[in-house]
Amino acid sequence: MADPELDAIRKQRLAQLQSQYRKGEGESDQNNQKVKEEQIRAQEDAKNSILSQILDQSARARLNTLMLGKPEKGKLVENMLIRMAQSGQICTKIGEKELIGLLENVNSQTQSKTSVKFDRRRAALDSDDEDL
Repeated sequence: MADPELDAIRKQRLAQLQSQYRKGEGESDQNNQKVKEEQIRAQEDAKNSILSQILDQSARARLNTLMLGKPEKGKLVENMLIRMAQSGQICTKIGEKELIGLLENVNSQTQSKTSVKFDRRRAALDSDDEDL
């Protein structure tokens, strides 16, 4: 035989525990988000540190201009420069002229040749010519 007061206390305690569990999840989500933001910030700081070590002011300005105009190409060049620096391929600071040469190499590698083919047979079968 269940006591109505005991049932009420059990329901109240269950609701309290569920609310505490939900609060704990919210706090852990916030902590996870803060940790992720800190990791992203640390990665950005490390990337900027490496780039400042391998690029002079004019090259850094050109790379920033590229990032504004074409962000995907700028990220590609940044990642390439960082990989080159980490592998030891870059020993001295890169100037603007060297960066321009690097950008030209990247452009020539990433550009695909486009061609337009005109099918003359379809043009000859145009319905406008039949009315004559």
